[in-house]
Amino acid sequence: MEVTNNLVKGGEFIIKETDAQDVFTPADFSEEQNMMHQTALDFVEKEVHPLLERLDNHEEGLMRGLMEKAGELGLFGVSIPEQYGGLDMDFPTSLRVTEGVGGGHSFPVAFAAHTGIAMLPILYFGNEEQKAKYLPGLTNGELMGAYCLTEPGSGSDALGAKTKAMPTEDGEHYVLNGQKMWITNGGFADVFVVFAQVDGDKFTGFIIEKGAPGLSLGNEEHKMGIKGSSTRQVFLSDVKVPKSAVLGEIGKGHLIAFNILNIGRIKLAAACLGASKMAATLSVKYANERVQFKLPISKFGAIKHKLAQQAVRIFAVESAIYRSGMDIFRMEQELLGKGLSHNEALLGAAREFAVECAILKVEGSEVLDFVVDEGVQVYGGYGFSADYPMDRAYRDSRINRIFEGTNEINRMLAVDMILKKAMKGELDLMGPAQAVQQELMAIPDFNVEEETGLFSAEKKTIAKLKKAILMVAGTAVQKYMNSLAKEQEVLMNIADMAIKVYTAESTILRVEKEAGQKGEEAVATQIDIARVYLYDTVDMVNKFGKDAIATMTEGDEQRLLAMGLKRFTKADLYNAKEARRRIADVLIQANEYAY
Repeated sequence: MEVTNNLVKGGEFIIKETDAQDVFTPADFSEEQNMMHQTALDFVEKEVHPLLERLDNHEEGLMRGLMEKAGELGLFGVSIPEQYGGLDMDFPTSLRVTEGVGGGHSFPVAFAAHTGIAMLPILYFGNEEQKAKYLPGLTNGELMGAYCLTEPGSGSDALGAKTKAMPTEDGEHYVLNGQKMWITNGGFADVFVVFAQVDGDKFTGFIIEKGAPGLSLGNEEHKMGIKGSSTRQVFLSDVKVPKSAVLGEIGKGHLIAFNILNIGRIKLAAACLGASKMAATLSVKYANERVQFKLPISKFGAIKHKLAQQAVRIFAVESAIYRSGMDIFRMEQELLGKGLSHNEALLGAAREFAVECAILKVEGSEVLDFVVDEGVQVYGGYGFSADYPMDRAYRDSRINRIFEGTNEINRMLAVDMILKKAMKGELDLMGPAQAVQQELMAIPDFNVEEETGLFSAEKKTIAKLKKAILMVAGTAVQKYMNSLAKEQEVLMNIADMAIKVYTAESTILRVEKEAGQKGEEAVATQIDIARVYLYDTVDMVNKFGKDAIATMTEGDEQRLLAMGLKRFTKADLYNAKEARRRIADVLIQANEYAY
């Protein structure tokens, strides 16, 4: 894939304007990339969906058999170098394939655990001997992988793990003791990536094979959803492994865990995108089939509102996912040009855009929850029946707000990472934040020259919303200084402002670019989508900002900031009802999610 666009930095969206021509949109995917996506979609439709009930009942060997078929098709090897049996394709393609399998309920959970957190630690941190030994089998589906990080007492606090790895007297082996839980693919994995504390305080990764003496499994967990995925506890009782089983360096396991999570978060968003599109299509089809008062319920405004809002939020998060995915790829190419290895380049690129990865994990999982919840409502009483598909979709979606770091943790991480980049001089937040403070004290300029063109007004609104973020975040830093981390509610307010603005801007830029390629008439309903999403975003940013300001300030300072927030979140009235009806009519006519 040729890369010719301008390079941006992670988190920079808050202080810089992006040109529409510099964003990647789904319309930019090549024929080969779309073919890979279609292969994944076809696999889920033909191989996975007919087996959902049997998968949920944990029929012996069924999930593993599906995984083996996926490996044979090449779906495991999208990002794996050719020397290990992979296709060596770029990062946006891997996102596209992950989206394709996303509608497979429990299957994408097993798929993502295998291709992401199980394979990538070995690819990026393993030595050549480890890669040659494990990656070919993991790539073609002969071997299955699992990732063992979480423990009964350490979930979000991963470094608080209690599992111990003690070196033997001769220094040639390590003996591991401990307990891991919520281990996806645990029931059929051949290769386990396990984290333990060497000498009690050196967090380290290990590769342990199935059948190792002392390694045992608990029973399958009884879960609310994703019932078809294997989730077990893993027990380690005097498991003796050679020192060649150490993954990476002693005491550097946090580099594996946290770097892999950055990639995992945006991939989770892509999987949620695929599931959201599937659920939206089910909603549309049912609305067209269900007749009440002698009319299909898709004719009624209340249902049109739901169908349209599903589409608006799906389209918006999709715009943000592929914008970020290409930014990561471009940064990877930049780092490769500076002499970094392939592994170092992708990890460095994902680390650079860790803010966006956290943002997308939150928004992607919450969009899916919204879509399936509205889907249940569209189905009405049948939505509550286990004989209809929304029951499974509703239950399966809920875990995504917990996977890959809870959404609360990811919100706080996003803000923390932005502030740390600013403190290191990697992101110039101070200058723009001071400029906003000065603007608050100045008399508003009412003689602004009007610009013309598609989205000119909307871009001004986006710019003002970014000022609102800088104003609130700047106030929080000044008020709390080193104790800001304790003010979790304020951090989440700021994060929600950033999440909505990044997603709204991504949507505007996507549609602007596609309008330039196809003409405005060809993307008329996409223009509606972008405007509806921004219209909703303005009010949300105002609410989040007000909550933070009310927490942090009082008196004259509070009144000044409230006035500034009102100025920065001011937008003209927009007839969102009619826009949503136009959006819904396209869906209803197509009888599926059509954007």
